[in-house]
Formats: sequence, C-alpha cells, structure tokens
Amino acid sequence: MLKFANAKINLGLHIRRKRPDGYHDLETIFYPVKLYDVVEITPHDTLEMRISNSDLSADHQNLCIKAFKILEKDHPIKPVSIHLLKNIPIGAGLGGGSSDASATLQLLNNFFQLGINNDQLKDYAAKLGADCPFFIDNKPMYAQGTGTELTDIQVNLEDYIIIIIKPEIHISTAEAYSNVSPMIPKIDLREAIKLPIQDWKYHIKNDFEISLFEKYPLIADIKAKLYEKGAIYASMSGSGSSVFGIFEKKPEIEDLNKYGKVYFPVEL
Repeated sequence: MLKFANAKINLGLHIRRKRPDGYHDLETIFYPVKLYDVVEITPHDTLEMRISNSDLSADHQNLCIKAFKILEKDHPIKPVSIHLLKNIPIGAGLGGGSSDASATLQLLNNFFQLGINNDQLKDYAAKLGADCPFFIDNKPMYAQGTGTELTDIQVNLEDYIIIIIKPEIHISTAEAYSNVSPMIPKIDLREAIKLPIQDWKYHIKNDFEISLFEKYPLIADIKAKLYEKGAIYASMSGSGSSVFGIFEKKPEIEDLNKYGKVYFPVEL
C-alpha cells in the first residue's frame, strides 16, 4: 500500500511571539502543492525503513518511524517495512518530512483498518511536528499557535503556475528561529489573502526573510529573479531555503538553474 505525500508552501508567515515553553506563536497559510514523496508500507517480520533518492537517516529519529511508534502504543499493529522515495528537497521549508509522517499515519490506519478518524489522526500528527496535522486534511489552512491550530480558508491557485527553486543551502528549523525577531503583524493575514494576488507582494510577508536574506544573499537573489521573470507573487517558503514564484504563464527558466534545482509542482 502506498501514498503520495505532497509538499506545501507558506503564503505569509508571521512570528508573533516567543512562548514560555521555548516555541514560537506564528500565523501562516499552508497551501498544498503537487510535488510528491512516495511512502509505501508492506508487511515485514520486523520494523524496518528504506529511503531512496536521499541520504536521510532511516533510524528511530525519522518521522515515519516515529509515526509507527506513536500508533503502536495505542493500537495492535504489526511490524511493517516502510519504503520512502524522496523527491521533496529537505531543509527547504516545504514540509516534506511532516508530509511523509502524516502519510505514514494514514497508511497504517488504512492498512490495519484501525478506524481512526481525521481529528484523531491530527492529534497523533501534532505529536510528531507542528505542521504535520495540516497534511491530514491537506487543503488550504490558516494556522496559528505553533502551527497546529488550523482553520479552513478559501485560497485557490489552480489557475496559476507555481515554480519552486531550491538552492544548495540547507536551513534547519533551529537555525531559522535563532535570529528571528517576533513582532505583531500590521495586517491580518486572513484579510490580506483576500486581496487581488497582484497586491500580495505589498502585504503578505514571511518574517524569516529578514534575517535569512542577510545571511544567505542568494535566497534574496532568487526571489528578485522570480519577480524579474514575471512572478505576480514570490516568497521564501516556511523557514527556507526554497523560494516559490506564482505566475500567470510559464516563464523562460533556462537561466534559473544556476540558482538551484527548479521544481514545477504538477499533477502526476
């Protein structure tokens, strides 16, 4: 049994404050995009994991393994072999690891016919990572708190072309948060997203860009290049390092390859 685990982009990301527990309160809009990893589970004598197309570790720290372990505590599931084919780049702010973990929860639920509903799956997912619950329903969501408080929001980019560029820069979540300056946003993201998309660049910001553009000028250069190519909105996704551009028509991309790997999220 297998599942295609898609990536996400962030339409705006505000870091509002640092919490007493050390985490940060944020607000963002998660938007699913059609760039996929593939997660497959098959019966096996012992729990094992294989990862293709990546040097990620397949040990107990992997979120797919953690997803199995967290379900195993409450449900009578048997060992499986988990095969992960990576296509979503890591350290890119695209949520690949979180999507893989949520896909594993859903696969195990279906494979063993556990009957866990979506709300319960999201509770399990929240224990694995802040943006994991989003991938259970996997539709545009306004997120608050650490990213686990989700509310439906109407955003539709199906008539546009999205291009993602991932430079050879890996940014860990810890690194991204280490230099961010929390602030109360001047505009309500839920209202800003209702503006014409041509106006988003004036009102919808990613707070991580302030410090990360200074440390990694190449990421800022990519954003500028996407606008030069005709993007109507461009932004770093999540805590980086990927940058996406939203276009009304496909631009010429030959010279974009020098900035990093170029992805076109499309239907399979």
